[in-house]
Amino acid sequence: MAKTIKHERANASPPTATPYASVEERRVKGKALRDKVPRVSHAGWKAQKDRRDPVELLLETNVGRMVDLVPIRFGRMGASPFAFYRGSAALMAADLGTTPNSGIRVQACGDAHLMNFGGFATPERNVIFDINDLDETLPAPWEWDLKRLAASVVIAAQHLRLPESDAARVAADVARAYRERMADYASMRALDVWYDKIDLQRYVDRSGDPAVMQEVRKRLADRIEAEKRKTVPDHLYPKLVSEEGARPRIKDEPPLIFHPSAELAPGLESGYAEVIASYRETLPEHTRTLFDRFHFFDMAVKVVGVGSVGTMCAVALFMAADDDPLFLQVKEARPSVLEPYAGKSLHPNNGQRVVMGQRMMQTASDVFLGWTRGRNDRDFYVRQLRDMKMSAVIEDWDTGLLRQYARMCAHALARAHARSGDAAMIYGYMGSGQTFDDAIGEFSVEYSDQNRRDYRTFVQAIREKRIDTIVEG
Repeated sequence: MAKTIKHERANASPPTATPYASVEERRVKGKALRDKVPRVSHAGWKAQKDRRDPVELLLETNVGRMVDLVPIRFGRMGASPFAFYRGSAALMAADLGTTPNSGIRVQACGDAHLMNFGGFATPERNVIFDINDLDETLPAPWEWDLKRLAASVVIAAQHLRLPESDAARVAADVARAYRERMADYASMRALDVWYDKIDLQRYVDRSGDPAVMQEVRKRLADRIEAEKRKTVPDHLYPKLVSEEGARPRIKDEPPLIFHPSAELAPGLESGYAEVIASYRETLPEHTRTLFDRFHFFDMAVKVVGVGSVGTMCAVALFMAADDDPLFLQVKEARPSVLEPYAGKSLHPNNGQRVVMGQRMMQTASDVFLGWTRGRNDRDFYVRQLRDMKMSAVIEDWDTGLLRQYARMCAHALARAHARSGDAAMIYGYMGSGQTFDDAIGEFSVEYSDQNRRDYRTFVQAIREKRIDTIVEG
Protein backbone atom coordinates (compact mmCIF):
# COMPACT_ATOMS: atom_id res chain seq x y z
CA MET A 1 0.00 0.00 0.00
CA ALA A 2 1.42 3.35 -1.04
CA LYS A 3 2.05 5.92 1.66
CA THR A 4 0.23 9.22 1.95
CA ILE A 5 2.04 12.03 0.14
CA LYS A 6 4.48 13.58 2.57
CA HIS A 7 3.60 16.95 3.99
CA GLU A 8 7.06 18.32 3.14
CA ARG A 9 5.68 19.08 -0.31
CA ALA A 10 3.30 21.60 1.18
CA ASN A 11 5.72 24.53 1.06
CA ALA A 12 7.72 23.40 -1.93
CA SER A 13 8.80 26.00 -4.47
CA PRO A 14 6.84 26.18 -7.75
CA PRO A 15 8.13 23.59 -10.22
CA THR A 16 10.67 24.67 -12.81
CA ALA A 17 10.53 23.69 -16.47
CA THR A 18 11.47 20.06 -17.08
CA PRO A 19 13.96 19.08 -19.79
CA TYR A 20 12.47 18.39 -23.20
CA ALA A 21 11.35 14.84 -23.83
CA SER A 22 9.41 13.44 -26.79
CA VAL A 23 5.88 12.07 -26.44
CA GLU A 24 7.24 8.53 -26.76
CA GLU A 25 9.88 9.12 -24.10
CA ARG A 26 7.26 10.44 -21.70
CA ARG A 27 4.94 7.54 -22.45
CA VAL A 28 7.75 5.08 -21.70
CA LYS A 29 8.51 6.93 -18.50
CA GLY A 30 4.89 6.59 -17.45
CA LYS A 31 4.91 2.89 -18.29
CA ALA A 32 7.99 2.39 -16.10
CA LEU A 33 6.03 3.67 -13.08
CA ARG A 34 4.05 0.42 -13.14
CA ASP A 35 7.09 -1.35 -11.69
CA LYS A 36 6.75 0.66 -8.50
CA VAL A 37 2.95 0.93 -8.42
CA PRO A 38 1.35 -1.88 -10.48
CA ARG A 39 -1.95 -1.03 -12.10
CA VAL A 40 -3.67 -3.92 -10.31
CA SER A 41 -2.74 -2.30 -6.98
CA HIS A 42 -5.59 0.16 -7.60
CA ALA A 43 -8.14 -2.66 -7.50
CA GLY A 44 -10.40 -3.16 -4.54
CA TRP A 45 -10.78 -1.25 -1.31
CA LYS A 46 -10.05 -2.24 2.26
CA ALA A 47 -10.28 0.26 5.08
CA GLN A 48 -7.20 0.58 7.24
CA LYS A 49 -7.43 -0.58 10.84
CA ASP A 50 -6.96 2.95 12.18
CA ARG A 51 -9.60 4.47 9.86
CA ARG A 52 -11.38 7.25 11.70
CA ASP A 53 -15.02 7.24 12.71
CA PRO A 54 -16.78 8.86 9.71
CA VAL A 55 -19.17 10.81 11.92
CA GLU A 56 -16.33 12.33 13.94
CA LEU A 57 -14.53 13.38 10.77
CA LEU A 58 -17.69 14.96 9.34
CA LEU A 59 -18.34 16.81 12.59
CA GLU A 60 -14.84 18.29 12.37
CA THR A 61 -15.69 19.76 8.96
CA ASN A 62 -18.37 21.87 10.65
CA VAL A 63 -15.77 24.06 12.39
CA GLY A 64 -16.27 27.62 11.19
CA ARG A 65 -19.65 26.95 9.58
CA MET A 66 -22.83 28.78 10.54
CA VAL A 67 -24.18 26.63 13.36
CA ASP A 68 -27.85 27.16 12.52
CA LEU A 69 -27.33 25.83 8.97
CA VAL A 70 -25.39 22.66 9.84
CA PRO A 71 -28.60 20.66 10.50
CA ILE A 72 -29.72 21.52 6.94
CA ARG A 73 -26.44 20.17 5.61
CA PHE A 74 -26.79 16.92 7.53
CA GLY A 75 -30.47 16.69 6.62
CA ARG A 76 -29.59 16.84 2.94
CA MET A 77 -26.82 14.26 3.39
CA GLY A 78 -29.20 11.93 5.21
CA ALA A 79 -31.59 11.71 2.25
CA SER A 80 -29.78 8.76 0.63
CA PRO A 81 -26.35 7.12 0.28
CA PHE A 82 -25.92 9.12 -2.95
CA ALA A 83 -26.62 12.42 -1.17
CA PHE A 84 -24.30 11.35 1.65
CA TYR A 85 -21.50 10.68 -0.85
CA ARG A 86 -21.95 14.15 -2.36
CA GLY A 87 -21.51 15.79 1.02
CA SER A 88 -18.62 13.67 2.33
CA ALA A 89 -15.70 14.67 0.12
CA ALA A 90 -13.51 15.06 3.21
CA LEU A 91 -14.18 11.45 4.18
CA MET A 92 -13.16 10.04 0.81
CA ALA A 93 -10.14 12.35 0.63
CA ALA A 94 -8.87 10.74 3.84
CA ASP A 95 -9.40 7.31 2.29
CA LEU A 96 -7.77 8.21 -1.03
CA GLY A 97 -4.74 9.44 0.87
CA THR A 98 -4.07 5.82 1.88
CA THR A 99 -4.39 4.33 -1.62
CA PRO A 100 -1.62 3.72 -4.16
CA ASN A 101 -0.85 6.48 -6.65
CA SER A 102 1.39 6.57 -9.70
CA GLY A 103 3.24 9.69 -8.56
CA ILE A 104 1.96 11.78 -11.47
CA ARG A 105 0.22 14.93 -10.23
CA VAL A 106 -2.27 17.19 -11.97
CA GLN A 107 -4.48 20.07 -10.97
CA ALA A 108 -7.14 17.87 -9.40
CA CYS A 109 -10.82 18.67 -8.89
CA GLY A 110 -10.86 17.14 -5.42
CA ASP A 111 -14.60 16.35 -5.58
CA ALA A 112 -15.16 14.84 -9.02
CA HIS A 113 -18.50 13.12 -8.52
CA LEU A 114 -21.17 12.95 -11.23
CA MET A 115 -23.17 15.94 -9.99
CA ASN A 116 -20.17 18.28 -10.15
CA PHE A 117 -20.15 18.21 -13.94
CA GLY A 118 -22.57 20.03 -16.20
CA GLY A 119 -23.20 22.57 -18.90
CA PHE A 120 -22.67 26.33 -18.84
CA ALA A 121 -22.21 29.22 -21.23
CA THR A 122 -18.77 30.51 -22.19
CA PRO A 123 -18.12 34.26 -22.52
CA GLU A 124 -18.66 33.70 -26.27
CA ARG A 125 -22.14 32.29 -25.41
CA ASN A 126 -21.35 28.73 -26.53
CA VAL A 127 -22.70 26.01 -24.24
CA ILE A 128 -20.00 23.59 -23.14
CA PHE A 129 -19.79 20.61 -20.79
CA ASP A 130 -17.15 20.66 -18.07
CA ILE A 131 -16.41 20.30 -14.38
CA ASN A 132 -18.51 22.98 -12.72
CA ASP A 133 -17.56 22.74 -9.03
CA LEU A 134 -13.92 23.18 -8.10
CA ASP A 135 -14.14 24.27 -4.47
CA GLU A 136 -11.67 21.52 -3.47
CA THR A 137 -9.22 21.89 -6.36
CA LEU A 138 -5.54 21.32 -5.56
CA PRO A 139 -2.50 19.69 -7.22
CA ALA A 140 -2.80 15.98 -6.40
CA PRO A 141 -2.58 12.50 -7.96
CA TRP A 142 -4.83 12.18 -11.00
CA GLU A 143 -6.10 8.78 -9.84
CA TRP A 144 -7.94 10.33 -6.91
CA ASP A 145 -10.33 12.24 -9.16
CA LEU A 146 -10.96 9.23 -11.38
CA LYS A 147 -11.68 6.97 -8.40
CA ARG A 148 -14.14 9.47 -6.92
CA LEU A 149 -15.92 9.82 -10.28
CA ALA A 150 -16.11 6.07 -10.92
CA ALA A 151 -17.35 5.33 -7.39
CA SER A 152 -20.04 8.00 -7.79
CA VAL A 153 -21.29 6.14 -10.89
CA VAL A 154 -21.78 2.93 -8.91
CA ILE A 155 -23.50 4.80 -6.07
CA ALA A 156 -25.76 6.59 -8.58
CA ALA A 157 -26.64 3.22 -10.17
CA GLN A 158 -27.58 1.90 -6.74
CA HIS A 159 -29.66 5.02 -6.13
CA LEU A 160 -31.51 4.32 -9.40
CA ARG A 161 -31.90 0.62 -8.46
CA LEU A 162 -30.09 -0.53 -11.59
CA PRO A 163 -28.67 -4.07 -11.73
CA GLU A 164 -25.39 -4.44 -9.83
CA SER A 165 -23.74 -5.98 -12.88
CA ASP A 166 -24.63 -2.85 -14.88
CA ALA A 167 -23.12 -0.62 -12.20
CA ALA A 168 -19.84 -2.53 -12.28
CA ARG A 169 -19.65 -2.40 -16.08
CA VAL A 170 -20.39 1.33 -16.21
CA ALA A 171 -17.70 2.05 -13.60
CA ALA A 172 -15.08 0.15 -15.62
CA ASP A 173 -16.30 1.96 -18.75
CA VAL A 174 -15.68 5.31 -17.04
CA ALA A 175 -12.03 4.34 -16.62
CA ARG A 176 -11.89 3.13 -20.21
CA ALA A 177 -13.38 6.38 -21.52
CA TYR A 178 -10.88 8.38 -19.45
CA ARG A 179 -7.99 6.22 -20.71
CA GLU A 180 -9.04 6.47 -24.37
CA ARG A 181 -9.50 10.23 -24.15
CA MET A 182 -6.12 10.58 -22.45
CA ALA A 183 -4.57 8.59 -25.32
CA ASP A 184 -6.03 11.18 -27.71
CA TYR A 185 -4.67 14.08 -25.66
CA ALA A 186 -1.25 12.42 -25.45
CA SER A 187 -0.98 12.56 -29.25
CA MET A 188 -2.32 16.11 -29.65
CA ARG A 189 -0.30 19.31 -29.85
CA ALA A 190 -0.16 21.29 -26.61
CA LEU A 191 -2.23 24.20 -27.94
CA ASP A 192 -4.85 21.83 -29.37
CA VAL A 193 -5.26 20.25 -25.93
CA TRP A 194 -5.62 23.70 -24.37
CA TYR A 195 -8.24 24.82 -26.90
CA ASP A 196 -10.23 21.58 -26.85
CA LYS A 197 -13.79 21.81 -25.53
CA ILE A 198 -16.88 19.66 -25.24
CA ASP A 199 -19.54 21.55 -27.20
CA LEU A 200 -22.93 20.31 -25.98
CA GLN A 201 -24.72 21.32 -29.16
CA ARG A 202 -22.35 19.25 -31.29
CA TYR A 203 -21.44 16.48 -28.88
CA VAL A 204 -20.83 13.03 -30.37
CA ASP A 205 -19.44 9.93 -28.66
CA ARG A 206 -18.56 7.37 -31.34
CA SER A 207 -18.27 4.66 -28.70
CA GLY A 208 -21.77 5.34 -27.42
CA ASP A 209 -24.98 3.57 -28.35
CA PRO A 210 -26.53 5.49 -31.31
CA ALA A 211 -30.06 5.25 -29.85
CA VAL A 212 -28.86 6.54 -26.47
CA MET A 213 -26.89 9.33 -28.13
CA GLN A 214 -30.04 10.41 -29.97
CA GLU A 215 -31.92 10.57 -26.66
CA VAL A 216 -29.04 12.47 -25.04
CA ARG A 217 -28.94 15.01 -27.86
CA LYS A 218 -32.71 15.54 -27.62
CA ARG A 219 -32.55 16.10 -23.86
CA LEU A 220 -29.60 18.45 -24.22
CA ALA A 221 -31.33 20.48 -26.93
CA ASP A 222 -34.45 20.83 -24.76
CA ARG A 223 -32.41 21.88 -21.71
CA ILE A 224 -30.36 24.40 -23.65
CA GLU A 225 -33.46 26.02 -25.12
CA ALA A 226 -35.10 26.15 -21.69
CA GLU A 227 -32.02 27.78 -20.13
CA LYS A 228 -31.76 30.33 -22.94
CA ARG A 229 -35.27 31.53 -22.05
CA LYS A 230 -34.28 32.05 -18.39
CA THR A 231 -32.63 35.42 -18.80
CA VAL A 232 -31.43 37.21 -15.67
CA PRO A 233 -33.71 40.30 -16.06
CA ASP A 234 -36.83 38.31 -16.99
CA HIS A 235 -36.43 35.18 -14.85
CA LEU A 236 -33.89 35.43 -12.06
CA TYR A 237 -34.46 39.07 -11.08
CA PRO A 238 -38.22 38.82 -10.33
CA LYS A 239 -37.64 35.47 -8.61
CA LEU A 240 -35.02 36.82 -6.19
CA VAL A 241 -35.74 40.55 -5.86
CA SER A 242 -38.49 42.67 -4.34
CA GLU A 243 -38.90 46.23 -5.63
CA GLU A 244 -40.90 47.47 -2.66
CA GLY A 245 -39.36 50.67 -1.33
CA ALA A 246 -36.74 52.98 -2.78
CA ARG A 247 -34.16 50.30 -3.61
CA PRO A 248 -34.48 46.78 -5.01
CA ARG A 249 -33.84 44.22 -2.29
CA ILE A 250 -33.23 40.48 -2.34
CA LYS A 251 -36.21 38.62 -0.90
CA ASP A 252 -35.74 36.87 2.43
CA GLU A 253 -36.76 33.20 2.40
CA PRO A 254 -35.34 31.88 5.68
CA PRO A 255 -33.59 29.65 6.40
CA LEU A 256 -32.31 29.33 2.79
CA ILE A 257 -32.06 33.04 1.89
CA PHE A 258 -31.64 35.75 4.52
CA HIS A 259 -29.85 39.02 5.15
CA PRO A 260 -26.85 38.61 7.45
CA SER A 261 -26.14 40.60 10.57
CA ALA A 262 -23.16 42.96 10.73
CA GLU A 263 -21.50 40.44 13.03
CA LEU A 264 -21.88 37.61 10.53
CA ALA A 265 -20.85 39.72 7.53
CA PRO A 266 -18.65 42.65 8.63
CA GLY A 267 -18.73 45.55 6.17
CA LEU A 268 -22.48 45.87 5.91
CA GLU A 269 -22.42 49.51 6.99
CA SER A 270 -20.13 50.50 4.10
CA GLY A 271 -21.85 48.36 1.48
CA TYR A 272 -18.86 45.97 1.58
CA ALA A 273 -16.83 48.61 -0.25
CA GLU A 274 -13.42 47.26 0.81
CA VAL A 275 -14.27 43.67 -0.11
CA ILE A 276 -15.72 44.68 -3.47
CA ALA A 277 -12.67 46.82 -4.24
CA SER A 278 -10.38 43.91 -3.34
CA TYR A 279 -12.39 41.58 -5.60
CA ARG A 280 -12.28 44.13 -8.44
CA GLU A 281 -8.46 44.11 -8.38
CA THR A 282 -8.44 40.37 -9.18
CA LEU A 283 -10.35 40.90 -12.43
CA PRO A 284 -8.57 41.46 -15.76
CA GLU A 285 -8.39 45.12 -16.69
CA HIS A 286 -10.94 44.84 -19.51
CA THR A 287 -13.40 43.09 -17.19
CA ARG A 288 -13.00 45.86 -14.61
CA THR A 289 -14.29 48.30 -17.23
CA LEU A 290 -17.43 46.19 -17.55
CA PHE A 291 -17.77 45.63 -13.80
CA ASP A 292 -17.51 49.38 -13.11
CA ARG A 293 -20.80 49.88 -14.94
CA PHE A 294 -22.56 48.03 -12.13
CA HIS A 295 -23.32 49.40 -8.67
CA PHE A 296 -23.85 47.39 -5.50
CA PHE A 297 -27.41 47.30 -4.12
CA ASP A 298 -27.83 44.32 -1.80
CA MET A 299 -26.41 41.05 -0.51
CA ALA A 300 -28.02 38.05 1.23
CA VAL A 301 -26.84 34.66 2.43
CA LYS A 302 -28.04 31.91 0.08
CA VAL A 303 -27.74 28.24 1.07
CA VAL A 304 -26.48 26.11 -1.82
CA GLY A 305 -25.47 22.52 -2.55
CA VAL A 306 -24.82 19.80 -0.02
CA GLY A 307 -21.21 19.97 1.11
CA SER A 308 -21.21 23.79 1.06
CA VAL A 309 -24.18 24.21 3.40
CA GLY A 310 -23.16 26.17 6.48
CA THR A 311 -20.26 27.94 4.84
CA MET A 312 -20.67 31.65 4.09
CA CYS A 313 -22.29 31.63 0.64
CA ALA A 314 -24.15 34.71 -0.55
CA VAL A 315 -25.71 36.35 -3.57
CA ALA A 316 -24.98 40.00 -4.33
CA LEU A 317 -27.16 42.23 -6.49
CA PHE A 318 -25.55 44.86 -8.71
CA MET A 319 -27.39 47.15 -11.15
CA ALA A 320 -26.19 49.05 -14.21
CA ALA A 321 -29.68 50.41 -14.93
CA ASP A 322 -33.26 49.76 -13.81
CA ASP A 323 -33.57 46.72 -16.09
CA ASP A 324 -29.91 45.71 -16.11
CA PRO A 325 -29.10 43.50 -13.10
CA LEU A 326 -26.03 41.40 -12.30
CA PHE A 327 -26.10 38.67 -9.65
CA LEU A 328 -22.76 37.55 -8.27
CA GLN A 329 -22.38 34.44 -6.15
CA VAL A 330 -19.93 34.93 -3.29
CA LYS A 331 -18.76 31.56 -1.95
CA GLU A 332 -16.55 30.98 1.03
CA ALA A 333 -13.38 29.10 0.07
CA ARG A 334 -12.00 26.94 2.85
CA PRO A 335 -8.83 24.82 2.66
CA SER A 336 -9.24 21.93 0.22
CA VAL A 337 -10.17 18.56 1.70
CA LEU A 338 -7.09 17.21 -0.11
CA GLU A 339 -4.63 19.40 1.81
CA PRO A 340 -3.82 16.97 4.64
CA TYR A 341 -2.90 14.31 2.08
CA ALA A 342 -1.56 16.24 -0.94
CA GLY A 343 0.06 19.28 0.69
CA LYS A 344 -1.03 22.86 1.21
CA SER A 345 -1.90 25.25 -1.57
CA LEU A 346 0.79 27.67 -2.70
CA HIS A 347 -1.85 30.42 -2.90
CA PRO A 348 -2.25 32.61 0.20
CA ASN A 349 -6.00 33.01 -0.36
CA ASN A 350 -8.22 29.95 -0.77
CA GLY A 351 -10.46 31.94 -3.08
CA GLN A 352 -7.45 32.46 -5.31
CA ARG A 353 -6.74 28.71 -5.11
CA VAL A 354 -10.23 27.96 -6.43
CA VAL A 355 -10.06 30.60 -9.17
CA MET A 356 -6.65 29.50 -10.42
CA GLY A 357 -7.78 25.88 -10.34
CA GLN A 358 -10.85 26.73 -12.41
CA ARG A 359 -8.81 28.62 -14.96
CA MET A 360 -6.41 25.69 -15.17
CA MET A 361 -9.02 22.95 -15.50
CA GLN A 362 -11.94 24.52 -17.35
CA THR A 363 -12.00 25.26 -21.06
CA ALA A 364 -13.64 28.59 -20.30
CA SER A 365 -14.38 30.28 -17.00
CA ASP A 366 -16.88 32.91 -15.95
CA VAL A 367 -15.96 36.43 -17.02
CA PHE A 368 -16.52 37.73 -13.46
CA LEU A 369 -14.48 35.01 -11.75
CA GLY A 370 -12.32 36.53 -9.01
CA TRP A 371 -11.53 36.35 -5.31
CA THR A 372 -11.40 38.46 -2.18
CA ARG A 373 -11.06 38.29 1.60
CA GLY A 374 -13.69 39.51 4.05
CA ARG A 375 -13.09 41.67 7.09
CA ASN A 376 -13.72 38.52 9.14
CA ASP A 377 -10.65 36.94 7.47
CA ARG A 378 -12.74 34.47 5.50
CA ASP A 379 -11.60 33.80 1.93
CA PHE A 380 -14.11 33.98 -0.93
CA TYR A 381 -14.33 33.46 -4.64
CA VAL A 382 -16.87 35.23 -6.83
CA ARG A 383 -18.66 34.35 -10.07
CA GLN A 384 -22.02 34.95 -11.72
CA LEU A 385 -24.85 33.26 -9.86
CA ARG A 386 -26.18 31.55 -12.96
CA ASP A 387 -25.15 31.70 -16.58
CA MET A 388 -27.08 28.98 -18.37
CA LYS A 389 -25.78 26.49 -15.81
CA MET A 390 -27.20 22.99 -16.26
CA SER A 391 -26.77 20.11 -13.83
CA ALA A 392 -27.86 16.54 -14.38
CA VAL A 393 -31.28 15.36 -13.21
CA ILE A 394 -30.73 11.63 -12.93
CA GLU A 395 -33.97 10.36 -11.37
CA ASP A 396 -35.42 8.81 -14.55
CA TRP A 397 -32.20 7.47 -16.03
CA ASP A 398 -31.65 3.92 -17.18
CA THR A 399 -28.29 2.19 -17.57
CA GLY A 400 -27.76 3.57 -21.06
CA LEU A 401 -28.23 7.20 -20.05
CA LEU A 402 -26.07 6.78 -16.95
CA ARG A 403 -23.30 5.19 -19.01
CA GLN A 404 -23.39 7.95 -21.62
CA TYR A 405 -23.35 10.75 -19.05
CA ALA A 406 -20.55 9.06 -17.12
CA ARG A 407 -18.51 8.84 -20.32
CA MET A 408 -19.01 12.57 -20.87
CA CYS A 409 -17.76 13.23 -17.33
CA ALA A 410 -14.72 11.00 -17.95
CA HIS A 411 -14.01 12.94 -21.14
CA ALA A 412 -14.21 16.27 -19.30
CA LEU A 413 -11.99 14.98 -16.49
CA ALA A 414 -9.34 13.67 -18.91
CA ARG A 415 -9.32 16.99 -20.75
CA ALA A 416 -8.96 18.93 -17.50
CA HIS A 417 -6.09 16.72 -16.34
CA ALA A 418 -4.35 16.91 -19.71
CA ARG A 419 -4.23 20.70 -19.44
CA SER A 420 -2.12 20.66 -16.27
CA GLY A 421 -0.57 17.19 -16.31
CA ASP A 422 1.50 15.06 -18.68
CA ALA A 423 -1.05 13.20 -20.81
CA ALA A 424 1.61 10.98 -22.39
CA MET A 425 2.92 9.85 -18.99
CA ILE A 426 -0.57 9.24 -17.64
CA TYR A 427 -1.53 7.22 -20.72
CA GLY A 428 1.78 5.36 -20.60
CA TYR A 429 0.99 4.31 -17.06
CA MET A 430 -2.57 3.17 -17.90
CA GLY A 431 -1.61 1.41 -21.15
CA SER A 432 -3.80 0.26 -24.03
CA GLY A 433 -5.42 -2.77 -22.37
CA GLN A 434 -8.18 -3.23 -19.82
CA THR A 435 -6.01 -3.92 -16.76
CA PHE A 436 -6.37 -0.42 -15.32
CA ASP A 437 -10.06 -0.16 -16.27
CA ASP A 438 -10.89 -3.36 -14.42
CA ALA A 439 -8.92 -2.23 -11.35
CA ILE A 440 -10.83 1.06 -11.13
CA GLY A 441 -14.11 -0.78 -11.67
CA GLU A 442 -13.33 -3.15 -8.80
CA PHE A 443 -12.32 -0.28 -6.53
CA SER A 444 -15.54 1.58 -7.31
CA VAL A 445 -17.81 -1.34 -6.46
CA GLU A 446 -16.01 -2.05 -3.18
CA TYR A 447 -15.85 1.63 -2.21
CA SER A 448 -19.58 1.96 -2.82
CA ASP A 449 -20.00 -0.69 -0.11
CA GLN A 450 -17.85 1.47 2.19
CA ASN A 451 -20.07 4.44 1.41
CA ARG A 452 -23.16 2.44 2.37
CA ARG A 453 -21.55 1.38 5.65
CA ASP A 454 -20.62 4.98 6.41
CA TYR A 455 -24.14 6.11 5.53
CA ARG A 456 -25.63 3.59 7.94
CA THR A 457 -23.27 4.84 10.65
CA PHE A 458 -24.35 8.39 9.84
CA VAL A 459 -28.07 7.53 10.02
CA GLN A 460 -27.49 5.73 13.33
CA ALA A 461 -25.79 8.86 14.68
CA ILE A 462 -28.91 10.84 13.72
CA ARG A 463 -31.11 8.38 15.60
CA GLU A 464 -28.85 8.56 18.63
CA LYS A 465 -29.01 12.39 18.57
CA ARG A 466 -25.23 12.68 18.07
CA ILE A 467 -26.02 15.05 15.23
CA ASP A 468 -29.02 17.29 14.54
CA THR A 469 -30.78 17.42 11.21
CA ILE A 470 -33.43 19.50 9.48
CA VAL A 471 -35.34 17.68 6.73
CA GLU A 472 -36.61 20.19 4.19
CA GLY A 473 -39.95 20.29 2.65
